[in-house]
Parts: sequence; structure tokens; C-alpha cells
Amino acid sequence: MDGRILVVYADFGVSVVILLISLGLEIWAFFDCVRHQANAFEAVSKRTKTFWLALTGVALAVGAIAVLTYRGGSPVNALGLFGLAAVVAASVYLADVRPAVKDAGRGGSRNAGW
Repeated sequence: MDGRILVVYADFGVSVVILLISLGLEIWAFFDCVRHQANAFEAVSKRTKTFWLALTGVALAVGAIAVLTYRGGSPVNALGLFGLAAVVAASVYLADVRPAVKDAGRGGSRNAGW
């Protein structure tokens, strides 16, 4: 087998993995947002549940379109600027909003304890 063909297959495989990980983050962010109560978002001053549902929902749609329309090449080309923004939005939700809303749902503070 020619070395160039192996590189093409490896590039395609890595690109698909990157796209699927991105889609997984977007799915996780959207469904996590769905399961939290609306008043928990406002209690921790993290916008509204509607805002985050819309943002993560659009991110999920962009990620799904990127995966479904991927035909090879760089995953950045498949994702584009909108795909990058979608991954960033889902990541911001998971890194910043989710922990605060999760704590608000329990009624405790993350800093309390030990």
C-alpha cells in the first residue's frame, strides 16, 4: 500500500474522531441544560435557561450538520467558524455554567465543606 494512501486514511480517521468528540460535547451540554430547572440559572446569575437552551441547541445543530456533511479533509473545514463557535459555546456551558447550576440545584456552595 502506498504511504500517501495511509496518510489520507489516518487524516480522515483523526478528523472523524475530532468531529465526533465535538458533537459529543454539544450533545452533553444541550441535554445537561435541559435537565436543570430554570430558576437555578437565574439564582447563580448565569443568564436564563432559555438563553442556554438556544445557544447549546444551535451548537448541537451546527455540530450535527458538520458531522453529516463531512466528506474528508481538515475537520476545521467541516466545522468552519460556526462549528468552532459551537464547540466554544458548549465548552463554556460545561466549564462555567454547569458547575454553578449544579450547585444551585443542590442548594449548597462549592466552597463549603472540608
